[in-house]
Formats: sequence, C-alpha cells, structure tokens
Amino acid sequence: MLYYINMTLTEFQTQLLSLTLIEKAELIQALTQTLSNGSRGIIKTPGVIGGDACIANTRLPVWLFVSLRRQGATDAEILQLYPHLTAADLLNIWVYAEAYSEEIEQALKEQEE
Repeated sequence: MLYYINMTLTEFQTQLLSLTLIEKAELIQALTQTLSNGSRGIIKTPGVIGGDACIANTRLPVWLFVSLRRQGATDAEILQLYPHLTAADLLNIWVYAEAYSEEIEQALKEQEE
C-alpha cells in the first residue's frame, strides 16, 4: 500500500513508478473517484453482460469502448455517443483495459464469435 507521509514530490514519484500496472490502475481509479464525483469505476457483476468488466451502474462493458477506439473513435466522439459518461469514466476504462489486457482481448474475441 502506498502512503503519502512527509515525502518530497520526487520521492512520491519514485514510489509511484515502483507500483505494478494493476496497482497503478487501482490508484488511478481511486484518485479519479475522489476528484470527479461523476466517475463510477469499473466493476464485474455476475450475470450482467456475462460478468464482463463494466462501468459501474451501467451495462456498458470495457471491451465495447476498446472496440470503438480500435475502430478509430476518439474520446471526444465516444463522449458524444455516451453523454452520460465523463472523461474520468474513460480514463478508468483505458487504465483497466491496459491493466487487464488479456481479459479484454478474450472478451473481444468472444464478441466476434
């Protein structure tokens, strides 16, 4: 666990760089939730969208947004398509997708079948 107690910015940055990708994803999710009231985080709910990772309180799976991005959609275009989402929601999606890339690739593969 990371604690910010009497550290210089350089020391804090060093600590951040030592985190694993998953720890960084969790930290970014926590930070965006505290900085943006609209950010919902990413959750998995058994029986909802096959248990795939979704934006909390929605039925919008992470793999959907990864697919849109691969098709050339920009964040601005995605936010126009889904106006109830925030930039923080998209940040959570991209961080989750990077941290759990194998899971997302499998979900995308299943959608193609």
